[in-house]
Amino acid sequence: MKFKIFRFNKVKSTNNTAIRIIKNYNYDFGMILSDLQVNGRGQYGKKWVSYKGNLFVSFFYNLKNFKISLNKLTKINCLIVKKCISQYYKKKIHFKKPNDLLIQKKKICGILQEKVNKFNNTYLIVGIGVNLIKSPFIRNYPTTHLRKLINKDISKKKFELKLKKIFENNLNRLIKKRV
Repeated sequence: MKFKIFRFNKVKSTNNTAIRIIKNYNYDFGMILSDLQVNGRGQYGKKWVSYKGNLFVSFFYNLKNFKISLNKLTKINCLIVKKCISQYYKKKIHFKKPNDLLIQKKKICGILQEKVNKFNNTYLIVGIGVNLIKSPFIRNYPTTHLRKLINKDISKKKFELKLKKIFENNLNRLIKKRV
């Protein structure tokens, strides 16, 4: 499986864009990337603060080839993102349920999963926000960003490609296990 890349300069939210692509086109696997997200969404209807230069991406895939629970897929998706961040930051990265990644007790990443149905198929959308170069102020919830932690610039393009490769490798293994 290979994710088709859809790249945008500006979207309301990468998850909303994924929903539109799923409903209007025939792709089973896609990766939505945007330089700017003006109405990013988090869990429980919260807003995801999106600063230009940070990562805003949504992966979507058809669940017909997976015989694994959504709870397991949620954990796997978080571990995939954690694996990508750990290629830059070598110390401990904590997982905070249901979908946040923390470093030094500060949020660096949030993940929002949604299911969408089209005809007889169900798709999972995995929206991911990673603070690469700047972190927002959130009252009572400290945040951080990767550039501050490693004290050097990060190539957003390289990060995107690493994340795509890790997603493809891990999901391919899940599909192959059942065949």
